[in-house]
Amino acid sequence: MNIMDPIRSDVKQKRPYDTSLRQQQAQLTRDSIVANATELFLRDGYTATTVASIARDAGVSADTIYKTFGGKPGLVRAIRAKALEGDGRVPAEQRSDTIQSTEPDPRKIIETWGRLTSEVAPRVAPILLLLRAAAASDLEVQSLLDEMDDDRLRRMTLNARRLRDAGHLRDGITLSQAADILWTYSAPELYELLVLRRHWSRKRYGSFVSEAMIARLLNSSW
Repeated sequence: MNIMDPIRSDVKQKRPYDTSLRQQQAQLTRDSIVANATELFLRDGYTATTVASIARDAGVSADTIYKTFGGKPGLVRAIRAKALEGDGRVPAEQRSDTIQSTEPDPRKIIETWGRLTSEVAPRVAPILLLLRAAAASDLEVQSLLDEMDDDRLRRMTLNARRLRDAGHLRDGITLSQAADILWTYSAPELYELLVLRRHWSRKRYGSFVSEAMIARLLNSSW
């Protein structure tokens, strides 16, 4: 072929690099690490569980865990984030946001919060209660617990503000007080008392949470 001839049309062109398979594999690896970390933390405790043991069970290197999560505190954050999604196909927080934006009846909103609390608590409370035990002798763990408490209070403050702005809060209740009420009834310690120690069913626990929130927060007209 003459060097001046046009480039042949059948020359294979480079295809754009498809990252979807690589991203899917990375997510599967991440999920496996989180699942193995959860199992080991609950079985052996936070302090006794090492990054090396998690890596071994997940079939990855310890370096992979450090690069992905930054160590055990990052793993706990990932475990909690996964647990807070709940059992449904749509994450619990997203379901909460949806009903708050579409449902005018605050009783129904809070009843939904009770159901979501009973759905999420069995997944997240065991890990947080485990950390509470470790925090007594580990300042890093106590800092992690404080961070998670603050994050839950931030979320409860947002929920309380939405109730207030819609005119649903009882007279005399401030935003801060309403947030504290929501924060208290969503605490893992309450799940521990009523479900783990008093053996309430999840349904009974969820109903108690919603009924208590309604009684403390809403105007009598509701």
